[in-house]
Amino acid sequence: MGITGIRGRGAVSNRAGRFESLALEAVDDGWGLLDEPLPPLNTTVLPEPAQSVITRNSSPDIPFDQSINPYRGCEHGCIYCFARPTHAYVNLSPGLDFETRLFFKKDAAQRLREELSRRAYRCSPINLGANTDPYQPLERRLGITRGILEVLAESHHPVTIVTKSALVVRDLDLLQRLAAEQLTRVLVSITTLDDGLKRRMEPRAASPAARLATVKRLSDAGIPTGVMFAPVIPAINDHELESIVASAAGAGAATAGYLLLRLPGEVKELFYEWLDTHYPDRANRVRNRIRQLRGGRDNDPRFGSRMRGQGPWADLLRRRFESSCRRHGLGHGRTAPLETALFRPPSRAPGQMELW
Repeated sequence: MGITGIRGRGAVSNRAGRFESLALEAVDDGWGLLDEPLPPLNTTVLPEPAQSVITRNSSPDIPFDQSINPYRGCEHGCIYCFARPTHAYVNLSPGLDFETRLFFKKDAAQRLREELSRRAYRCSPINLGANTDPYQPLERRLGITRGILEVLAESHHPVTIVTKSALVVRDLDLLQRLAAEQLTRVLVSITTLDDGLKRRMEPRAASPAARLATVKRLSDAGIPTGVMFAPVIPAINDHELESIVASAAGAGAATAGYLLLRLPGEVKELFYEWLDTHYPDRANRVRNRIRQLRGGRDNDPRFGSRMRGQGPWADLLRRRFESSCRRHGLGHGRTAPLETALFRPPSRAPGQMELW
């Protein structure tokens, strides 16, 4: 019996991370034990202490140099998530562990207050959602992202958000305050309009219809809103490019962008395992197209090509995207910068008054 998908989960195994000295593999000993259904996979959640919460980068491919990740791991279970390898750093699998063994930065808002209050701090937009989704289901109960936004709003600090969750509309009050001062922009990730593909590829994320409704809610509320078609996967969802751009425009999005599938670290084996499980009929075609886009490799980490690929197929994808954006009046590429001159350091404690 071959590997089968696990209901409600993206990964189909719990492959060992690259730092593990041992790797376990299930083997059928003839007693048919591999044919028996596995028990339900429960989710565990633990606090993760943090001395600081702002992460900095100098990548020319990313339009921000500061980010905050309120959570490690993500319940959405997106099989393609390039953050999966980070679980290997805490001796957990980037596979099923990434979706079920989650960590949250309990004191994130207070750590952020402290960092923004330092004399040496220089304001530049902070991104929420660079790795894992800041509005994954866990946020509904814990409110870590909400606490971070409250500090940023108090400080008049610019923030960008990337999410595939409808939960972001819970924070419309804060987002409207920020938007009134040109301090925020929200990007909603829409990977497919096909509910069946969504359930297999992003099992616990919001439905395509819910994401489009979120775009409309945000846009109607005056929040600068865009859509990210990410990742584009050849022979899986690339044919949806035009329909996603059209649907985004219809929902009120002002901008659109796209990113090509990336397979860093352990993501490659997890994705190909998922591909063989759910799409065996086209698995080889997908692999070959990915390698054509990546100069013969499965992954290309180089700046300048890692997000968009290279070669004729990448050029065709770019032309299709730009043409579709023009047709529907959507902006694409770099957007207008957010305001930074309004920033004021917050008090170190909520409600604390400053002397001067």
